[in-house]
Amino acid sequence: MLKKDQGRLEVRAAILKSLAHPSRLLIIEMLEQSPRCVGELREAIGADITTVSKHLAVLKKAGLVRDKKRGTYSEYQLVCGCVSQFIDCIEKGMNGNGALESPCSIPVGCSGSQSPDKTPDKRRENQDKRKSRH
Repeated sequence: MLKKDQGRLEVRAAILKSLAHPSRLLIIEMLEQSPRCVGELREAIGADITTVSKHLAVLKKAGLVRDKKRGTYSEYQLVCGCVSQFIDCIEKGMNGNGALESPCSIPVGCSGSQSPDKTPDKRRENQDKRKSRH
């Protein structure tokens, strides 16, 4: 591996590792809908505030999430709203055996904001599709 590529690829690996937990994926999906405080995320995940805060710290360190102080609490939001779209693209291209079925047709690119097809209704539709495959 070329030295110039190593740093770039290590950053990408860190981003992917930060997503490698179901609770963090749920956080990402919730933040795609709207910014949230730790309490809302804790309630959805069903874990204590310390655990949720650690998950948020992992996502923040990877550069996927940022926080904004709102008086006595922090509100968390995504830096880029296309994370689940990336995962949806991979899932769409795979069949049940993990083999490539067809190339992804989801447009490439991220404007840093929530994509129009990531409305709560569209997210639920995508989640239902995933559940029906398992």
